[in-house]
Amino acid sequence: MSKPLPDQVHTKEPSMLDAFIPVISLVLLLAMSVVYFGNDSSYGPNQISLLIAMGVAAVIGVKNGHVWDDIEKAIVKGISLSLGAVLILLAVGSLIGTWLLSGTVPTMIYYGLQILNPSWFYAAACIICGIVALSIGSSWTTAATIGVALIGIAQGLSLDPAITAGAVISGAYFGDKMSPLSETTNLAPAIAGSELFAHIRYMFWTTVPSIVTAIILFLFLGFSEEVMATTSSIDKLSEQLAQQFNISLVNLVPLAVLLFLAIKKVPAFPAVAIGAIMGGIWAVLFQQELILRLANDNSDTLTAIIKVVWTAFFDGVSIATGNTELDKLLSGGGMSKMLNTIWLIMCALSFGAVLEYLGMLRKFVSVILAAAKSTGSLITSTVATCIGTNLITADQYMAIVMPGRMYKEEYQRRGLHPLVLSRTLEDSGTITSPLIPWNTCGAYMYSVLLVNPLDYIFYCFFNIINPVLAIVYGYIGFNIKKIIART
Repeated sequence: MSKPLPDQVHTKEPSMLDAFIPVISLVLLLAMSVVYFGNDSSYGPNQISLLIAMGVAAVIGVKNGHVWDDIEKAIVKGISLSLGAVLILLAVGSLIGTWLLSGTVPTMIYYGLQILNPSWFYAAACIICGIVALSIGSSWTTAATIGVALIGIAQGLSLDPAITAGAVISGAYFGDKMSPLSETTNLAPAIAGSELFAHIRYMFWTTVPSIVTAIILFLFLGFSEEVMATTSSIDKLSEQLAQQFNISLVNLVPLAVLLFLAIKKVPAFPAVAIGAIMGGIWAVLFQQELILRLANDNSDTLTAIIKVVWTAFFDGVSIATGNTELDKLLSGGGMSKMLNTIWLIMCALSFGAVLEYLGMLRKFVSVILAAAKSTGSLITSTVATCIGTNLITADQYMAIVMPGRMYKEEYQRRGLHPLVLSRTLEDSGTITSPLIPWNTCGAYMYSVLLVNPLDYIFYCFFNIINPVLAIVYGYIGFNIKKIIART
């Protein structure tokens, strides 16, 4: 007797209890992970939590008539969505390693210490990242380059790295969100059926007030900060940087090349890879003395250079200066440092893929739509669904595509312009993703800024204010565009 085809297998729709059990299991497991492992929860415990919760969902799916082979195919498809991000992560690891070795990041830190005042540092960090991300359309590239340097400067000025990370992420996501070069900024109107530049103009109403409020809050934090760094300590740190590296503006050429490639819309992976290679070349040209010190063996000069630069690509650099804080600034990078993040992303996307395939996410949305009677409640439901999708599927693209598909017809039925949906998707799906530790964006920010999302979440003012403002607009009816009926 032949095996029935997948579409011939009788399956049941999940009940609301079926849909809730895996999510509740995940919440409990993640809470236990934080209680027992603290800040180390992202280095294995969270991954196990996600896999166990995925297993719970799969068991419920089998109970409802699904076969394991089809569930496994859904998992593989879900993981495949992350492969582009995985390549970028590996390239970013190499970029950080070679840019530390080449003096690119140390040079940014060196000059930043000279010109950035602690009182307005947080606000300046937010504005700088916003401008760069707006120019290149990438919050990830901004965080991995300018963001890493700003974290280093903050440590040199004895400022709070969590607030600095919040400022970096706030600025980076503002610029990314408002840039026509950004993938998510193009994706949201494509899903909702609106036009790109009309979408960007419409976002001004929620985005600009949110970023202005965030900058004011960062200014307040900066002026109220008790700064421990003195002029002498900053001078000493600058001197130690100059002792380790040949500090020169020429070291910033790899950064200029990467920004140029991004502006020219070169895809992220080859652009970052070229930036990493440029860093390796610049290290050979301008930091040979440092390379020979790091080689620390009897190899000839050529062998020493090859080994140290090669190692920077896959395992980063480790520089010992005698100053523990400076060593933290100057050590890191490499593809190997990204493997844990990749592990977390794959586990999270597997869990999300199973819930989507089994219809559990659709179950949540059907109940939400039944309760969303007003425009305000519909926008609130969309925001909540985008955030929930970010939590469950761990991917900002899924948090735009899935709610966009689910709510598009309802927005049309209620006479709301597609711009309202596209703006809401960006106001919630895009910018809440870095606040979630196991989301691809949260895991990425943790890996490059080395600050736990649970620490910086309360300082990502822009990312918190923006979705709240979108909901407020919905309830008061401010700037809610309607479809004009043709006569």
